[in-house]
Amino acid sequence: MAQKRPKDFTPRQIGVKTLATKDLHSNPHNPRVLFDREPLDILRASIAKVGILVPLTVYFESRRKRHIILDGQRRWMCAKDLELGDVPVNQVAEPTLVQNIVTMFQIHKLREDWELMPTALKLELLMKNLRERNEKNLAELTGLDQAVVQRCKKLLDYPKRYQDMMLDPDPDKRVKADFFIELYAVRNDRFVNSFDWYLRDRFTKAMLSRYQSGHLKAVTDFRIVKQHVNNARKANKKSQVSRRLREFSENPELSLHHLEISSASAVAEANKVRKQVETLVLQIKVLDVESCLGEEELWSALESLMSLIEKKLQEAGRRFE
Repeated sequence: MAQKRPKDFTPRQIGVKTLATKDLHSNPHNPRVLFDREPLDILRASIAKVGILVPLTVYFESRRKRHIILDGQRRWMCAKDLELGDVPVNQVAEPTLVQNIVTMFQIHKLREDWELMPTALKLELLMKNLRERNEKNLAELTGLDQAVVQRCKKLLDYPKRYQDMMLDPDPDKRVKADFFIELYAVRNDRFVNSFDWYLRDRFTKAMLSRYQSGHLKAVTDFRIVKQHVNNARKANKKSQVSRRLREFSENPELSLHHLEISSASAVAEANKVRKQVETLVLQIKVLDVESCLGEEELWSALESLMSLIEKKLQEAGRRFE
């Protein structure tokens, strides 16, 4: 039985020509809507010197009788700034809504300087139209990495007012998507959500205030918060970590160290060492002694380890049976 070929979302090519700059329009489904000044200044200077070397990709929208840009939004913006009368374009057939969004993803890909929230919103539209939420399928369809799809879905979990903070046209006022992505693991943690005082939106506001006031060294600090919470959960220290997390959210002067419960950290460290020891035991069990007789460094290391283990067992009041 022949394999079913994947559906082709690529619009049919029509040809290359020149169009008046004023007759082109932005694509409402462009996943990139934030264009910061500095990169545009560099591109504008280049176009002023050598012109537009790569034609824009456009299609003719039959409903409104106008040309829409699929690829080349920044080149078109620069052409308008430079008052260029016309621009070279490569015209393709009018796409469907799904074709439009998929093509925009595949043409642009996701570059390092892109803000993620606009991409998330277009991904959301695609998920609704295709009724598709599988991250692997969405990654294959759009050309995005699966990890990027996961990050986008996390951003879509936030209310619109937070999404709008990531869409602020002023880069100095815009809140980076990384903040909300890193916060997500704590904000949506089931254990944290079980605390009697915890309100997700209030906690988000508190963490945002801490971040904007400079009381958060890095957004990756939320990984440390999550680790302290996990340690407390495994050590059955719910009431203690609940109280400390509440204090941490209400007082921006408190450091991450405030969340650490020493007994919980000790349990976590003990479990970590135990797993490492269990792995080492398995490795030593299958070690072929005869083939390693000449490996002096190995035997010296094992002797040192045995001596250290004996010492630690004595400190703990334990002994070999």
